[in-house]
Amino acid sequence: MARLLAALATALATALLLWLTPVAPAMAGPVDWHELPASEEGRQWWDAGSLRLNRDGNLTVLSRFQPAPPNEKNSELYVMEIDCGQDLFRDTSINGIPQWGSSWQVAAGDGLIEATIKAVCAAGVDLLAGS
Repeated sequence: MARLLAALATALATALLLWLTPVAPAMAGPVDWHELPASEEGRQWWDAGSLRLNRDGNLTVLSRFQPAPPNEKNSELYVMEIDCGQDLFRDTSINGIPQWGSSWQVAAGDGLIEATIKAVCAAGVDLLAGS
């Protein structure tokens, strides 16, 4: 019985300690949207605060695309992985939904994607140099 009371007292003390300990918020990078020149297809931004180097040595970045009118209200968020050495990209997440096994693509004349790749690779040159 004494062991049970001691275990219960320890569990209660631990729970109380955890409850009273402040929890630090998750650290997200600051949002720093950079708008690219608009095209006939719409508008595109990329977030410098989300720019990261992944384990494969490629850059990842959050981007936002807003189609031109009349569909301008339907903007989408993408997490792009960019291979700066080959000017390739793939969307690893669209509106928060993972795109498992997404294929590498070329910009294929899409001015917004080309501009995004160029701007992100220029901004990530220091990250790439350290890889």
